[in-house]
Amino acid sequence: MNEALPETEVKPGAIRRLYNWTISWADRPGGTWALFLIAFVESSFFPIPPDVLLLALCFGAREKWAKYALVCTAGSVLGGILGWTIGWGLADSVAKPLLTLFDPSGHTQLKIQDWYAEYGFYGILLAAITPIPYKVFTIASGMFHYSLPMLIVASIVGRGFRFFVVAAIIRICGPTVRPFIEKNLEWCFLIGGVLLIGGFVAIKFLH
Repeated sequence: MNEALPETEVKPGAIRRLYNWTISWADRPGGTWALFLIAFVESSFFPIPPDVLLLALCFGAREKWAKYALVCTAGSVLGGILGWTIGWGLADSVAKPLLTLFDPSGHTQLKIQDWYAEYGFYGILLAAITPIPYKVFTIASGMFHYSLPMLIVASIVGRGFRFFVVAAIIRICGPTVRPFIEKNLEWCFLIGGVLLIGGFVAIKFLH
């Protein structure tokens, strides 16, 4: 099966091999379980986002798009709880080394803090949807002692929105939309996230 993201999106070497291994599950028995496990571990330490396998599975079996999106969401949210727990309980021994690995400049962590300080729950929701590495978001939320229930709700809405929208587009449009999705995936998430949060804010003010 063709790969789900362009070559330029993945660094060579070990990361490339992990990427290829992740994609290979689309053509093997147990692909659905692999999607769940990859979504789970990606939320705290695995470097390859589950989107690549989700895309490959949906292109291979479009009629199962909702199942794949649900599995991916469930794994990601449960993994997010693990990531938060690592940040909350293992800040010095595990969380800080992981954050140094995935966010060496600390820029993403500062962005999460700024969004939370300015927008509260909606800032966390935006972080769950946008291209910010989800593992940085979950671990940092634990280190900053953000509310775990808030993280869970934001993750269900944000990650669910991300995965279901992509899977639904593939179901509706089929292979013709593949080049666009692969080239503009993160921009789609960013725009969609802004629109989703704008909708929540509009509903809040209307009531």
